[in-house]
Amino acid sequence: MRIEQDIKLDFKDVLIRPKRSTLTSRSEVDISRDYVFPHSRKNYHGIPIIAANMDTTGTFGMARALARHELSVALHKHYGEAELLDFFAAPPAGGATFYSMGITAPDFEKFRRVMEKTGGMIGNVCVDVANGYTKAFIRFIHKIRTGFPSITLMAGNVVTGEMTEELILDGVDIVKVGIGPGSVCTTRKVAGVGYPQLSAIIECADAAHGLRGLICADGGCTSPGDLAKAFGAGADFVMLGGMLAGHDECDSEIVEIGGRRKMRFYGMSSRQAMDRYAGGVAGYRASEGREVLLDCRGPVEDTLREILGGVRSACTYVGARKLKELSKRTTFVRVTQQSNEVFGTAWANGYNDE
Repeated sequence: MRIEQDIKLDFKDVLIRPKRSTLTSRSEVDISRDYVFPHSRKNYHGIPIIAANMDTTGTFGMARALARHELSVALHKHYGEAELLDFFAAPPAGGATFYSMGITAPDFEKFRRVMEKTGGMIGNVCVDVANGYTKAFIRFIHKIRTGFPSITLMAGNVVTGEMTEELILDGVDIVKVGIGPGSVCTTRKVAGVGYPQLSAIIECADAAHGLRGLICADGGCTSPGDLAKAFGAGADFVMLGGMLAGHDECDSEIVEIGGRRKMRFYGMSSRQAMDRYAGGVAGYRASEGREVLLDCRGPVEDTLREILGGVRSACTYVGARKLKELSKRTTFVRVTQQSNEVFGTAWANGYNDE
């Protein structure tokens, strides 16, 4: 047993310090990015925000809505082959869509069949597991990279620089970073495992960029300011679940409580998800997610405007004319936890300071 004494930080523990700026309007800020992925060698252009591959947010409807703004979606892995074939026959233009999968033999065979039937049209793949530190996960990364060398591969989740480096060296283009920060994830409570998300992003981004790899910050964002902090900390992409949940584009059950329409939102390791897809929680494991009921929020357009506007605003406060400059111009200041929690709660409750 050992104890690391270094301070580790979450989004709530910091704010971005303003700097002198020559920008006169948020409209002058370009929040798109251009990348060349290290292994697939493919070019990317877009706004590097990805809807999480949860069955309530990683939907075909969300992919079409976000593509209009050059944002991306990681589809959830429970779509059937026929549905995937129909979707990829005419994928939305403007944003990257990631095919998501686990690491079992049936997952691999399903992907192989879909690739064959689409003529290899799927260019982006997300390999998603809760624990990216297992040998089985690494073996699968080798298998899929060898079998499909031209795909852009996003995989995780991990939270340390050493594992980030290993994944990039093993063929991953984008390492997914985050264990336990999601709003409906209970891994930190159930298993006692995790890592403060801001520090995880800083450390993993430093490791990835040294090898010309990229990272995707997955989880923990509850307000537009958290995205700005993630990008400021070095994230190349940011993945969102809860902030995009509850919209018309989500594929989720709607219930009425007290005359108000609510939408179910749950973690993919929750009892609700395992009841739906795995026949219940296996006897050897515990549920590591929860379900919440969110107010139905209508189309996702207004939320996207708030998110993108918040990131642009952060850039103007530090003089970053392009999103790529934000991390170079970011200085974090530590704050008391209580004060920052008030800001996050206010945004989540629909506060709008006009």
